[in-house]
Amino acid sequence: MNVIWRTLLTIWRARVLLRRGGRLDPGVVGRIRVRTLPTDLDLLGHMNNGRYASLFDLGRFDLLIRTGVWDVLSQRGWYAVVASETITFRKSLQLWQRFTIESRLLGHDDKSVYLMHRAVVGGEIYAEMIVRSRFLRRSGGIVPLDELFDALHKPDNLPELAPWVLEWAVASALPSTRGPAPSVWR
Repeated sequence: MNVIWRTLLTIWRARVLLRRGGRLDPGVVGRIRVRTLPTDLDLLGHMNNGRYASLFDLGRFDLLIRTGVWDVLSQRGWYAVVASETITFRKSLQLWQRFTIESRLLGHDDKSVYLMHRAVVGGEIYAEMIVRSRFLRRSGGIVPLDELFDALHKPDNLPELAPWVLEWAVASALPSTRGPAPSVWR
């Protein structure tokens, strides 16, 4: 339940920063400061591995709001969904430890937008997550990326994706929802 309060606070803060400072360029690194709370811990006394993804959502909300993407999505009845994500851990976050969530748009392929999130302490990466997101219409269907860029009144100036990101996307993909995906272990 505490993540909902953090989410609401992050959304409120991002909206205030958007009003005060204007829209951020989509290529910037968004940063928010958080602290490891008792409800974030696992039985070993450090941040639970599942909590990182929930907290990285805060960075995604902040970035989407402050770049103006959030408002465009809302106005058009569009929304973003995570298609895949992978997280790598380097060091553990401890109780009450302050850290920065850094979030950045990496680029896109023909269907998805890719983001990177990091948990950073004193300039040092503790964990890093890559996220592949798709944009959907509440009325049904996928939002083509050229339509998204047109709606944002922004050129498609995101950097080209590194080859390993595209390889990861292919390697981690599941079958389309239009076809079968039986659970067969080999």
